[in-house]
Amino acid sequence: MYIQRLIETEVKASLYKGKIIIIYGARQVGKTTLVKKILSDLPGTESLYLNCDEGDIQKLFRDSITSTALKQIIGDKKLVVIDEAQRIKDIGVKLKLLVDNFPNQQVIATGSSSFELANEVIEPLTGRNIQFALYPFSLPELAGIWDNLEINRQLETFLVYGSYPAVIEKSLEEKRSIILQISQDYLYKDILKFQNLKNSETIEKLLVALALQVGKEVSYTELASLIGVSKQTVAGYIDILEKTFVIFKLKPFSRNLRKELGKLHKIYFWDLGVRNALINNFNPISLRSDVGELWESFIIGEKRKQEYSAGRKTNTYFWRTYDQQEIDLIEEKEGHLFAYEAKWKKARFKPPKSWRDTYQNSTWISVTPQNYLQIFG
Repeated sequence: MYIQRLIETEVKASLYKGKIIIIYGARQVGKTTLVKKILSDLPGTESLYLNCDEGDIQKLFRDSITSTALKQIIGDKKLVVIDEAQRIKDIGVKLKLLVDNFPNQQVIATGSSSFELANEVIEPLTGRNIQFALYPFSLPELAGIWDNLEINRQLETFLVYGSYPAVIEKSLEEKRSIILQISQDYLYKDILKFQNLKNSETIEKLLVALALQVGKEVSYTELASLIGVSKQTVAGYIDILEKTFVIFKLKPFSRNLRKELGKLHKIYFWDLGVRNALINNFNPISLRSDVGELWESFIIGEKRKQEYSAGRKTNTYFWRTYDQQEIDLIEEKEGHLFAYEAKWKKARFKPPKSWRDTYQNSTWISVTPQNYLQIFG
């Protein structure tokens, strides 16, 4: 069963505008399913799907360095999908040749790594591309197949097993097996290819350390000491993990007030199933001591997916003072501040006094299992 993705409408609205469309997202997140759905809306004779994981497709592009040779690949197809385009050497230049010479033919390129693909296309495709990002299923997307009652019933499984397409509607045992395989496949096979990384043990230690520090400020210096590498190595690996859609960072919000924390970041995983796989903890919520961190991660991840799917580049932060007053998520939209505090157990919770006094015109929202669907609906 196809579950409609929020960016599908935006992608379709961007077709045939004389630009390359690029869809980023981790492996197994549903990029191929999405582009094949878009292709299916055209007669088969008008579309072409090219999977760049295939050696013969890679050879086709490797041997095609002119617009004439590239034309022989795409023919007169109205819509062409180049899936996992980062596998193609000099893909940015080749996409530029296609869009410059055949503007009436639409090319969609997908990539599981913004680290590789973005580096290839940034300069050649300046002003010639429209970019989208695809993530594990969001709550509004799952509302396409489930009503609110069923989503509430599934809530605890989202916190434990995540929301990758492959785990949705599977038994708990199947979910566990699938998410373990996904985490092993893309965390190690793909990541180790970047910059010829060879030390999988270092990356594994770093990932486990980050998984155990979800919801806490992360010190690169402490991480470096913990896993036995330099601070620069930690920073480089975290950059790669972010650009391969494993993690994302939240920086601290500060208007230069004396007591506000202004240096450390927080790091979250795009999918909680992957996070839990790294620490091998699939215990039910009732047996966990980290449910508060899971709920915080879930809410912040959903907010990020919501904003990105809507095409908004909202500034997001966490807020904390040196005397331990804190707020999980701050969004800055059109000059207005929205503060979100995630609380697993429903409780009356007021904004910290320092926040109330300093940012009196901000909007305060406490997010609990009782009201979260009102926020993401």
